[in-house]
Amino acid sequence: MAFSVNTNAGAMAALQSLNATNRSMETTQARITTGLNVASTKDDSAKYTVAQTLRGDLGKLNAVTSSLNNAKSVTDVAVAGGEQISDLLNQMKSKTLEASDAGLDVESRTAISKDLVSLKKQINTIIDGSDFNGVNLLKDGGTTDGAVSALQSISSDETLSIANQGYTTKATTAFGDSTDDATITALAGTDSAAAATAASDLSATLDTFFDEVKTSLSELGAGSRQIDGQLAFNSNLTDVVTTGIGSLVDADLAKESANLQALQVQQQLGVQALSIANQAPQTLLSLFQ
Repeated sequence: MAFSVNTNAGAMAALQSLNATNRSMETTQARITTGLNVASTKDDSAKYTVAQTLRGDLGKLNAVTSSLNNAKSVTDVAVAGGEQISDLLNQMKSKTLEASDAGLDVESRTAISKDLVSLKKQINTIIDGSDFNGVNLLKDGGTTDGAVSALQSISSDETLSIANQGYTTKATTAFGDSTDDATITALAGTDSAAAATAASDLSATLDTFFDEVKTSLSELGAGSRQIDGQLAFNSNLTDVVTTGIGSLVDADLAKESANLQALQVQQQLGVQALSIANQAPQTLLSLFQ
């Protein structure tokens, strides 16, 4: 190879090698900084596209989980209310049976009647108060009545629904609405035979309401268990999708750390090689001395 001060092939080769090392270092440093092996479509279009699709699915799963959690809260409130009403109905049934005894005096029947009115008010209060975020599965005929519906999967046509249980109408049928206590106060009449008959009639309607509440609780419990199962599945699916995204785009930081150290050594050697190549033309000066 001819000696020339115009063209330094060694320096150009050393410079190209040093530039390649610097580019590799930039890539490695970016992976370490972001934790991603594929941070943009420029890194790997196929993997990036797949990862973006999975990220979209992950966002949808989060929306489904939020919808299911809301439905679960509504249902759990209804279950709590229904269970409390079931307990109160048992107390009302017990007191009504006690009032059916024709041998009771008026004072005793009046006390029982007052207890029953109090229990009735508690039931109506629970029905009205079993509300979550504007949805009440126990109350019907009001502004907060209605069923609850939730997304079940990322397919928009798959939903999970739990119907309104209509406790307001059932309670009114059993012992009258909130302004009418006549069915209960009839137990306190002076005619013991008539009072016993009123107690028997009330006992029958309470039994019917109690059976309706049992059926309702079974439906609400089944719906709650279904929501819990779907939430557990969505949680597992979210973990699987997240892991899948990581396997596609996450960087192996241990590998990148080792690679960075190797590139730093290559960079230092490249700088020295370039320095040596740049000094080569100076040897020509010795020919002219």
